[in-house]
Formats: sequence, structure tokens, C-alpha cells
Amino acid sequence: MTQPKRQAFIGVGTMGSLMAGRLLDAGAQLSVYDIRREAAEPLIQRGAEWANGSEDAVAGCEIVWTSLPGPTQVESVLLGNEAGVLSAMAPGATLVDTTTNDPDVARRVSAACAERGLTMLDAPVSGRPPTMTMMVGGDTAAFERVRTTLDAVAAQIFYVGPAGAGCVAKLATQYMGYTNLIAAIEGMLIARMGGVDPAVLAEIVPVSAGASRAFNAIPNSILDRSFAAGGTLDIVAKDVALACTLAERLEAPAGTGSVADALYKQAQAEGWGDEGYPIVARILEALAGVELQRD
Repeated sequence: MTQPKRQAFIGVGTMGSLMAGRLLDAGAQLSVYDIRREAAEPLIQRGAEWANGSEDAVAGCEIVWTSLPGPTQVESVLLGNEAGVLSAMAPGATLVDTTTNDPDVARRVSAACAERGLTMLDAPVSGRPPTMTMMVGGDTAAFERVRTTLDAVAAQIFYVGPAGAGCVAKLATQYMGYTNLIAAIEGMLIARMGGVDPAVLAEIVPVSAGASRAFNAIPNSILDRSFAAGGTLDIVAKDVALACTLAERLEAPAGTGSVADALYKQAQAEGWGDEGYPIVARILEALAGVELQRD
């Protein structure tokens, strides 16, 4: 797989480091930057070039990747300080932002890129390499131009429409998954209060109408009380809130999401933001007066 001569990756935390690693595997000449240098050390040891700042990272690069916590950081990094990173990008370069972002912010960044002779793809991701899924919005010509590079990172890539569409698709899937988890926990509590062993029901659900990917968090982390997960409560709460805000803006029905949004925020208020997101079960358990654990 032939990669562009120079690429940059800004934000090499949990997700960004995995994607940057895939680019190195594919032979990219990669410069990296993160507010925590220690996050980039494994990539540096594999041959990535450390940059002293985000603007330094992107100089002379054909493709610039970003993986940031959310809309606030996207605006600060990409549009702050007189256009931030965009002002340092080479003419004709392409920005690939993999952040789970507000679609309106993505559209503002895309417009700012166009003013500077740059192109931008909003390309949020789901899952982990090598089976990662990517949802891409933006200019179709830019998408086709960098498609080979996207293939180095994600196994499934879907072009979903103009600027902002990638973010809409990601928020819709996050809405489905994490509201579904709330319903699954409630269903388990109904069974528990009705006298059914949660461990037994956890075996029934995957082969019945209640089956879902979201349900897997219950046997894998709630019943053993570890609440471990690939994402933190803070990340999931942020995504659900963004999805609900989008629904309100579009005047789309989102009653289920509103309930889930409130529960995730309540769990954050308990100080559990850095814990795995399944810890939201403790809020529902408190309401029910029982815990979901193996008998």
C-alpha cells in the first residue's frame, strides 16, 4: 500500500495512537503531537517523528489526521489562534478529523479549510483496528483521493454525504448503542426483581429477542462488578449529549435518548466519569433497590 510521503497525527490518545500505529505499519512517514508527550512515546519508538506543537507537526504534510476529545477541542486546535493548525497546513493538503464531533463544528472547519485551499473529511470511527469502521463526510473527490490511506486505518469505510454527514452518522450510532444499554439494564433489573438469576438471563438474551451488541456489557462487566469497558463514562455521556442536541436541532424524536442522557449525566455527577461507561448501571440499581450480580 503506497502512502503519501508525509502525514501528521494530532491527538494520539487511546484511539489516535491505534490509528497512527496503523499508518506506521502501512509505511507512512508520520509526525505526531499530543498535549502529553508520553502518549506519543510508543509511536516515537516505532519511528514516528515528535513535533513540538500541532502547527509544527503539520508543516509540509499531505494528510493531517486529528483525534480529539470533542467539539471544543476541535475548534480550539483547528480554528483557534487565527485558524490554528489550518494556518500551518500546506496548500492542497487534506484534513481527516476522526473526532466524534458536532456536525455544525465539522461544517465550520470544512468551510475554513476551503477558504485556505485545503480539503477536510469528517471521519469519526467506531470500534478498534483492525476491524474499525469509519463514517466519512465531505468532498467526494477528496474522499477518493485519500481512500487508500483511509484503508490503512479502517476495515469498513462508508462515504455518507457532504461535510458534517460523517458526524451525523456516528452520533446516530452512538445514540442507538448507549440508549440500548439503558434498556438492557432495565430489562435485567425487571428479571432480577422477578426472581430470575441475572447470570441465567445473560445466557438467554443473546439467543432471544433481546440480543444486541450493547447487551454484551452486562455479562462482561456489570455482573462481575468490574464495570470495565473500552470507553469511559465521560466519553459516552459526551456522545449521547451531542446526539440529543443534534436531535433537538433537527426536531427529531429522541425521548429514549433524553432519559439515557439524564442517567449518564447523573452517573457523572457521582464522580464516576473516569470509570467504564457500564457503571451507569449503579444509578438504575439504586432506583430498583437491587444489584445486578451473579447469584
